[in-house]
Amino acid sequence: MSTKVADHLLTRLREWGVDQVFGYPGDGINGLLGAFSRADDEPRFIQARHEEMAAFEAVGYAKFSGKPAVCMATSGPGAIHLLNGLYDAKLDHVPVVAIVGQTNRTAMGGSYQQEVDLLSLFKDVASDYVQMVTVPEQLPNVIDRALRIAMARQAPTAVIIPNDVQELDYAAPTHAFKMVPSSLGVSWPSVDPDDAAVRAAAEILNAGKKVALLIGQGARGAADEVALVADLLGAGVAKALLGKDVLSDELPFVTGSIGLLGTRPSFEMMRDCDTLLTVGSNFPYTQFMPELGQARAVQIDIDGAMIGLRYPYEVNLVGDAARTLKALIPLLQRKEDRGWRETIEGNVARWWDVMESEAQVEAKPINPMLLFHEFSRVAPEDAMIAADSGSAANWYARQVRMRGRMRGTLSGTLATMGPGVPYAIGAKFAHPDRPAIAFEGDGAMQMNGLAELLTVARYWKDWTDPRLVVAVLHNNDLNQVTWELRAMGGTPDFVESQALPETSYAGFAASIGLGALTVTDPAELPAAWAEALSADRPYVLDVHCDPDVPPIPPHADFAQMKSMAAALMKGDTSRWGVIKEGLKTKAQELFPQRDDD
Repeated sequence: MSTKVADHLLTRLREWGVDQVFGYPGDGINGLLGAFSRADDEPRFIQARHEEMAAFEAVGYAKFSGKPAVCMATSGPGAIHLLNGLYDAKLDHVPVVAIVGQTNRTAMGGSYQQEVDLLSLFKDVASDYVQMVTVPEQLPNVIDRALRIAMARQAPTAVIIPNDVQELDYAAPTHAFKMVPSSLGVSWPSVDPDDAAVRAAAEILNAGKKVALLIGQGARGAADEVALVADLLGAGVAKALLGKDVLSDELPFVTGSIGLLGTRPSFEMMRDCDTLLTVGSNFPYTQFMPELGQARAVQIDIDGAMIGLRYPYEVNLVGDAARTLKALIPLLQRKEDRGWRETIEGNVARWWDVMESEAQVEAKPINPMLLFHEFSRVAPEDAMIAADSGSAANWYARQVRMRGRMRGTLSGTLATMGPGVPYAIGAKFAHPDRPAIAFEGDGAMQMNGLAELLTVARYWKDWTDPRLVVAVLHNNDLNQVTWELRAMGGTPDFVESQALPETSYAGFAASIGLGALTVTDPAELPAAWAEALSADRPYVLDVHCDPDVPPIPPHADFAQMKSMAAALMKGDTSRWGVIKEGLKTKAQELFPQRDDD
């Protein structure tokens, strides 16, 4: 039997080490689906409940594995559905290859059913590389380039294959004019920084008296070097949210997240520092960085296109984070005055005390911070955590303490709703021997998570470690937007847009054979986490939370809260609960309880 184009596509993916393809079927990829059948499902086709979820699962796989991921969809609507997940990959710099079908070549241009101009559709999201295969000889070059460019640019790419082309007999490119042979594999260089720039950076850092570090996901793999630089400079280290898992929160000089979802020690360190070193971060909120003219600054990033952004850096070093820091370390002078470092460490210790106190504030029925706080106490050291967008991201940023080999991520730049559960699924296919946890608001759970539990139910028995815990913040409110309406718009909540229909997430999970617990008493949380994290199957924790507990930014003071209270009095249906919980929560920060009191 002859080898079809679709057969060779799967062969090429296997040769690149692709083990699974996240997708959803449709007649625009019938030729490809037939090839999966002939190849005994190698690479494995992982069927999501929706093409957007397939793209999110690919993003999750790529984020937690560090390898490129592949998603697949049919022509027309299937291709369109991939877009949100692919934009998530684009904005968070993740290598994902989308393979999509198209109508037959003979029908193109004829307003045929499900005919969409896919080259135009993917032109922005896959701007680094989008191409359509129109003859068999073109296939290997296009697939190889899509994978290499995805890895080189850390970006999504797209390959469009018309349905009739999928069914053609495969013919390799020949040694002829306008043929483009191709090859497998790539060896990436280690990017070393410029020596003169390293010396200039060292001079700036040595001259500083109050040095702050800001690290992002680009510093992953350089944790030891970051810690050593911070020690030499007597500095603290703040983390952009995508870099939350780069450095352990057990280190006393790590100030935690930065920004609206950040910590007060990070805010204070940036407010008071005189020198800034940014490593592997594209943190966008410049209002949380030092004032212009306040600090001298150095940036390190492997991507020259992202260097020099956000702040007037004096030295912009293009290079691998670990190798650049290693080159810098011998030139740094250890700061003998540790007063700045001691101030940072004192602020950090106090902050974690405050976080525990805030988590213990009584609420009706459960303070959502307590859900994250109790998890952080017992989290496995190899846990993979996915936080959905919304209030879940707030509490993940502030309450979860990274340690050991824990990994964590979210939709950092697109901040789209709905990737939490599919991220966790992708993580389980990347590391089936490690536990995964998804923190979900009930809005995101109703949008995507409930359906994707069916995907969990389908595949969990194939994972070496069956644990995948979905913790739902059940408050029947689109809580993050509700707080934005109150705090940013001075607008009382609009019930018709914000209220969610009541449903039992635990009930749904139990109905499809997953473990499930409904938690309505804060005293039940430790046992609930213990049960879910020791279970022989995936679990859903349906945790009934108080929507009135405020996600107070680190820079908020009583004056700002008073201003929000004035907005609440315009007619917010939860105004008294919000004011009460807000005052109780903020009081833990301003008047913390001490063990020696």
